[in-house]
Amino acid sequence: MISIGITGATGFVGKSILENNKEHYRFFCYKKNESFVIKEDVVLHLAGKAHDLKNVTAHNEYYAVNTDLTKTIFDNFLSSEAKVFITLSSVKAVADELDEELTESYNPNPITHYGKSKLLAEQYILSKPIPEGKRVYILRPCMIHGPGNKGNLNLLYEIVKKGLPWPLGAFENKRSFCSVDNLIFIINELIKNDQIPSGVYNIADDESISTNELIGIIANVSNKPALIFSIPKSLIRVVAKIGDFIKFPLNKERLKKLTETYLVSNQKIKSVIKKPLPLTSKEGLLKTLNSFNNNAK
Repeated sequence: MISIGITGATGFVGKSILENNKEHYRFFCYKKNESFVIKEDVVLHLAGKAHDLKNVTAHNEYYAVNTDLTKTIFDNFLSSEAKVFITLSSVKAVADELDEELTESYNPNPITHYGKSKLLAEQYILSKPIPEGKRVYILRPCMIHGPGNKGNLNLLYEIVKKGLPWPLGAFENKRSFCSVDNLIFIINELIKNDQIPSGVYNIADDESISTNELIGIIANVSNKPALIFSIPKSLIRVVAKIGDFIKFPLNKERLKKLTETYLVSNQKIKSVIKKPLPLTSKEGLLKTLNSFNNNAK
């Protein structure tokens, strides 16, 4: 049985991987602040400092976790007998805003400290020669969701479930999502298939969905009407600016997250895996939303 050393096992993605693969792999969970002595076949580095939409995280925290910790674990991998290294970066290591579909050839230009810290980790890994017999994968997922997930998807779900109107209908957008089931499928393929070349790969579901479409899906799952109001964008932006200074559900960062168009290509990873993803974007979202519904009962 393949042994896997995993960081970030208590996070959303880590818990999902352990739950779905406990019968297929032998896991060793690295604990925070311990010395990393790698004895496993595979290193799965999931630990990271997530992007803080409330902007209260100190900048140095991003670099201490996302950059320095990744460097330490990767150096230990290089000197170990482990054969595979997989780390979660982010599409935000490349671009915070997009005017075209994101591919792996896009020139990185992150704006936030979160994105910059992720990019620095990527650059460090890519600067090191890969010893013969080892494989190294940097995965850049877009918004990951699934049962147990917390984030903007939960916020949208609560708005619709309470029968509240969605006030941002004037914003037309398209977004890529990443079902945690599809992410786990890809990670499993990378572990098992030694013919997949090392490199950087975007991770996303096949189809994009607009926020207004998503509100409709949530309404259907919640048995609530889809109340979508098209309040003028200028007024919404004023409210978001106020939210930057007082405690309010909407601020500029969250408004951008909820209304931006952000399309991510998954063609590179699909071309090397040569298998279809297990879930469509809508199927993945329905699974996530139904889990919210079940937890509320």
